[in-house]
Amino acid sequence: MTYWHALLLAIVEGITEFLPVSSTGHMIIASALLGIQMTPFAKLYLVVIQLGAILSVLVVYWKRFFQSFDFYLKLLVAFLPIVVVGLLLKKHIDALLESVTTVGAMLLVGGVVLLFVDKWFPQEDSKKGGHPVTNPSWKEAFVIGLFQCLAVVPGVSRSAATIIGGLTQKLTRRAAAEFAFFLAMPTMAAAAAKDLYDFYNEAKTHGISIGNLFSGQEIKLLVLGNVVAFVVALLAIRLFVGFVAKYGFRAFGIYRIIVGGLLLLLIGLGVNLQLV
Repeated sequence: MTYWHALLLAIVEGITEFLPVSSTGHMIIASALLGIQMTPFAKLYLVVIQLGAILSVLVVYWKRFFQSFDFYLKLLVAFLPIVVVGLLLKKHIDALLESVTTVGAMLLVGGVVLLFVDKWFPQEDSKKGGHPVTNPSWKEAFVIGLFQCLAVVPGVSRSAATIIGGLTQKLTRRAAAEFAFFLAMPTMAAAAAKDLYDFYNEAKTHGISIGNLFSGQEIKLLVLGNVVAFVVALLAIRLFVGFVAKYGFRAFGIYRIIVGGLLLLLIGLGVNLQLV
């Protein structure tokens, strides 16, 4: 992986992390188009740079993030389902992360769903008892956590799954989106920690000590990726919340259908988009 690759992937991550279009799916597509070899470090990079994007939530919502201890417990309740699913399906998830075909199919299916989300969950409920703030009940938090489990399949979009989960519990679009952002923090931190642990264990089997786990260039790539993803996500998160609160999800559905359909068409025509 070159610095140019790292920069482009970080920009893609920063733009797409909070959009309902699947950041992981887009990074897999970008990796395939750039011809990046999926070494253990490259796979780790795709996960770890998401931490940089997630940290932008603290900057944008730092006052709301420290609203109450009760709020943290609800985040924990919402976080637990994906921990269980992730541990049970880790090997299958890793295999799917190398499938551009899976990403294309899920982008297409998810796009169709987003076309109808605004009709299924009209925002009049925000004036008739819907939650105007980012603090769901215990049950609602758990249901949102169950929806997040759908995002273990690349191309589904963690953001879209959790936002739709929130909408099913009658949160407003803004509240659902913001809770999805908060929930991303423990989720992605745990994913990065697990991948780092697996990366270390694999290196240890080859006699590599923890002090030599990363080369100097790899450390620079990780720093670059996290910084760029943070800055780009900081801009994207502000634009997204305002856009979705006003216009809904239809535009993202159309985008997903176009990208997913184009990917499947290219693969059907024999264009090699699989990761190497």
